[in-house]
Order: sequence, then structure tokens, then C-alpha cells
Amino acid sequence: MMAAARQAIGIFDSGIGGLTVVKAIVDELPRESIVYFGDTARVPYGTKSKSTIVKFSLENVEFLLRFGVKCIVIACNTSSSWALPTLRKYFKVPIIGVIRPGALAAVRQTRSKRIGVIGTTATIHSRAYESAIHRLDPTVKVFSQSCPLFVPLVEEGWLNGSLCRQVAEKYLEPLKRQRIDTLILGCTHYPLLSKTIQQVLGPGTVLVDSAQQTAAEVRGVLTGTDALRDGLGHPRHRFFVTDEPGHFTRIGHQFLGQVIGSVERANLHV
Repeated sequence: MMAAARQAIGIFDSGIGGLTVVKAIVDELPRESIVYFGDTARVPYGTKSKSTIVKFSLENVEFLLRFGVKCIVIACNTSSSWALPTLRKYFKVPIIGVIRPGALAAVRQTRSKRIGVIGTTATIHSRAYESAIHRLDPTVKVFSQSCPLFVPLVEEGWLNGSLCRQVAEKYLEPLKRQRIDTLILGCTHYPLLSKTIQQVLGPGTVLVDSAQQTAAEVRGVLTGTDALRDGLGHPRHRFFVTDEPGHFTRIGHQFLGQVIGSVERANLHV
């Protein structure tokens, strides 16, 4: 199983946000190499139709498979919501989404059994979090809110300030009225807005970022397939985007907490 252990983990997202999942996986599994693909030319996914999201997701997986990855993480909540069953049907490689890990973390966290979910329009319409939560605990009440402006705010690097605060207050007011005690940040971009979101909701609401739980799930999958990398030299991380790499490099360090080395321009259609 040595050969599998040497292979990288593939991660894809609609843009920059999936780097929050990369960071959690690097923290959890520091020896693993990663190939990251951000579809920055076609971001955001959350406003697109199901068939388009599935088509993009299939292309993203095919791109990552060129690198012989041993498993694939869909860092994008929108793709996890709509494309995961199709991807698992078409590809043999283990594929991990972010919905179930996030739901699991929230169900463990809530005391009042009143959980809020924020996400893109497509993620909220899919009701994927609601289904995942109710499979774990049918008695939990789930309140959902789409926040379509959050992704462009993050992609622009506008992570705080009055504009950000106003948008957050507008979106989160209905959830405050429902007296939720736990909020799932149902998009990988949203953890970067967590300071503003926490200020609006107050200290009584716990924010759940599914990245850490997803990283734990990746560890479990790799352990189960005997594919954990164990002291085999230095890990190598590669980053690919479908648009101008400069913007990704500039904003990306805020997500990863470290400077990103080289970012390569991906060609999906080879």
C-alpha cells in the first residue's frame, strides 16, 4: 500500500474558499501532499443550476485524477449538495463532501436543538444540510438562510468593515429571531467572515465550520484504505486555478494563514 500512501489528496472548490478546508487538512494530516483546484473562472457555483454544478464538478474531478490522487475532497458546499451522488457513481476513488461532517459537528454542538444554516442559494435550495441533520437527529429544528453576497465579498477580500456588517445583519436577522444556538457556515468562504457573523449573532451562538470535521473524515477514509502517508519525505502542495492566478495568490494567504507558493493556471480541456 506504499504507492497509495505516496499519492496526494485532491481537493476542489469553486474558488478560493476551499483553502479553509486545505488548512484544516494540513493541520490534521501535515505529512500529506495536496493538489488543490479552484475553479476561479466560473465562481460562484451557488447561483447556477443543478445540471451546470454537476457538469463542472465532473470536470473538476477528471482534472484532479490526472495527478493520480488517492481521494478527493469536495470543499465546495454547493457541489457537495448537488453533485456528490453522481461523482460517487462515476468514479472509483473515495470522494468526501463537506455536508455530512458539518451536520455531524452541529448536532453534537447544539443544546437547544435549534440549528441555523447559511449557504449559497443552490446549497439552501438543495436542503442537503436539513436532510443530513435530520438523519442524525429528527428532533432538531433547522432554519436556513441563503447569503449570496457573502462569496463575492470574500473573493474581493472585504472581510470586515461596515459594508460587510450591514450585509450580515440583513441576512442573519431572521435566524436571530429563531433563537438558534448553533450556526453552520455552509460555504467554505464563510469562515473568513466569522468575526462579523459572530458579532451580529452574539456570543450565545456557536459557529460550526465543517472544515475540521471534514479533515477528521479524510483521516478516517485514508486509515480505512491503508493510504495514510507516514514519514515519506516532505509533502508537496500544488495549486491550480482556471483564471488569473495573481488574485488567488494575494487573497489566498488569508485563508491558509501562510504564503502560497506558485499557483498554476489549469487547462480543463486537454
